[in-house]
Amino acid sequence: MASVNGGLSWPPVAYEQHPWISTAGDYGSRRERRLTAGPYRAAVPAFIADQSISLSSELQSLTEEAATELTRFDVEVGHITAPFASILLRTESASSSEIENLSSGARQIALAELGEHASRNARLIVGNVRAMHAALELSASIDADAILQMHRALLEHGDPNIAGRWRQQQVWIGGGSLGPHTAQFVPPHHDRVPALIDDLIAFANRVDVPVIAQIAVAHAQFETIHPFPDGNGRVGRALIQAMLRGGQLTRSVAVPVSAGLLHDTAEYFDALGEYRSGNVEPIVRSIAEASFGAVANGRTLVHDLEAVRADWRTRVTARRGAAVHRLVDLLLRQPVVDNKLVTSTLGVTGANAQIAIDRLVDAGILTQITDGRRNRIWQAKDVVRVLDEFAARAKRRRH
Repeated sequence: MASVNGGLSWPPVAYEQHPWISTAGDYGSRRERRLTAGPYRAAVPAFIADQSISLSSELQSLTEEAATELTRFDVEVGHITAPFASILLRTESASSSEIENLSSGARQIALAELGEHASRNARLIVGNVRAMHAALELSASIDADAILQMHRALLEHGDPNIAGRWRQQQVWIGGGSLGPHTAQFVPPHHDRVPALIDDLIAFANRVDVPVIAQIAVAHAQFETIHPFPDGNGRVGRALIQAMLRGGQLTRSVAVPVSAGLLHDTAEYFDALGEYRSGNVEPIVRSIAEASFGAVANGRTLVHDLEAVRADWRTRVTARRGAAVHRLVDLLLRQPVVDNKLVTSTLGVTGANAQIAIDRLVDAGILTQITDGRRNRIWQAKDVVRVLDEFAARAKRRRH
């Protein structure tokens, strides 16, 4: 499948003209209204189900190395007893949201997962956690319905009117709200979406394509189709996780590939543009290099959390299997808790849950972050710190 063509044999996006009826009325300047009048051009992506991917030998080697590194990390973390699968899933969800400029600290995200009052961004990130969960659960059978379920999980609480439905209107990227005429990119007309998704699914389920290259191309094609009114980037990166699991590069954890992409989002978006021009190499390289960044950052996260857990063990003395030890494990994946969550998760009475919480407060592991004695909430500041440090590393540019 590989050649030295440098990825330039891929079919570029074509364009077709559509009529445009403005609903803006007198909104905008005279110049803006003139620019957004009359017909516009929308993309017509090629069908890719049977396309061959041509990569340079150097890039093919890079993708093979990335695949090996992802599998090695998955095995490493899968053997650790701490709940790293849920921790890494949350970090991947937060990083993917950050690419869309939806950022939030670990404490706010944990509050949103607890169901307590949290920022809008934190609630949206928790929606992305649900979408990533759905992606992994559906990875054995990736079809159009699976993609709709990912989107439904993402937006069912935030925008239920569009959740889990293909778009029924034209969308565009950049260029303002008056019309698609000055956009950076105009995805295909909505009538084309179902057939393009069916073709994408056929490509994503092939078994004769190197997995990293297949994932990169499927992701780029999905973003080009842009099948939803909102949430395309986050669902497209959930699709990456589904294909990593379906391609058996990962079995235990969600490797935070989006954290790798965060190192240089401009390069990532440029690579998507190159894909639409008929060059697959930049997006394949972007996903491969993001995999190395994800593994490096993920390893540091795992090391830091193991250090936190080891320190906590020196502070807590109780019989093996005691509720306080199980609460320690809970805090690694959910660093903000209340009595109700501890009671239900550990399967103990409210009184015994409070005894375990109080012991960790006395040990300096938990700190109350609410006032008074009613509806109290506690946080494990060490875990919040480590998760925020992971996010900061993800945003740092590599040199």
